[in-house]
Amino acid sequence: MTRIRDLDALRGFAVCGIMVVNTWQHANDAVEEHTGTPIDWVVENLLQSRFYPIFSFLFGVSFVLFLRSAALRTPHPRLVTLRRLIVLAGLGALHEMVNPGEVLLPYAATGVLLLLPASYVNRWLVLLAGIGATIWAMLAHAGGVWLVPGVILLGMAAMGFAPGPRVLKPAFITSGLLAVALTGAWMYVWPPPETFDFPYTRSIYPLAGLVTATAYCTGVLLLRRWRPGTLSILEPLGRMALTCYLSGTLVILATLPLLAADDSRVSVVAVAMLTVAAQAAFSRWWLARFRYGPLEWGWRCLTWWEIVPNRHPRPALPG
Repeated sequence: MTRIRDLDALRGFAVCGIMVVNTWQHANDAVEEHTGTPIDWVVENLLQSRFYPIFSFLFGVSFVLFLRSAALRTPHPRLVTLRRLIVLAGLGALHEMVNPGEVLLPYAATGVLLLLPASYVNRWLVLLAGIGATIWAMLAHAGGVWLVPGVILLGMAAMGFAPGPRVLKPAFITSGLLAVALTGAWMYVWPPPETFDFPYTRSIYPLAGLVTATAYCTGVLLLRRWRPGTLSILEPLGRMALTCYLSGTLVILATLPLLAADDSRVSVVAVAMLTVAAQAAFSRWWLARFRYGPLEWGWRCLTWWEIVPNRHPRPALPG
């Protein structure tokens, strides 16, 4: 149960970061010219490309968890999982219409084309495939959406090896030092686009994003072990990640005129923080009454092709 709550907290942490980054990206895309601000620097160097790898990794973890739980309910767990991915692809296609470049559709495609076949093979092969795909994405495409398949495979492989909590501290220290070094290296070597002629320099940025994401995740998990219950506010957000992710897009689109007009980018932070705070409060209220978030419940019903009970049972009256 603790491990599941940790996964929920990490997913909620990723929801917060993705909301900030998506708000900032939409604000920048809405204007032709923009003078950089300290907020731009922070988002670009400390947040962008740091949170979607967390989401991607956790998607691979969740794929294995769902496949295992489905195996307890049906003799055909992969068919049920395939239906689950098809429903996710439909949501992603709808989301793509209003938010080009969204992640749900690539996640679903990766699940169908890579994760389902990988569920039949040895965990070492899954790990090697994940490492190879991740390296290829960084060298050939400088990261971006091309990182998604490799990182998802790494999340799937992590469930096969199930590393214990003893790896958290060395992983945090190592990834933290690498994150500082690689982020500094990126700011030093990145030339203007018209003079760019250094092979593989672009790969430094996605690599910095991956190691920073690792440092963020291991740091959150270490903090929760040092102070149990810390960051528990993230858990409801993580349990309703799909609802929060899609509703966040609606908020961004509704506030886009304000975001585009504010050259200071203070509105980016304000909109993102207020949205996350409202989502956290709503998620906590909702999950006190229901087992699954609104969209999570609908996704589950379509996956199992039945109405899944959602409301928590009322406690029996004494006597």
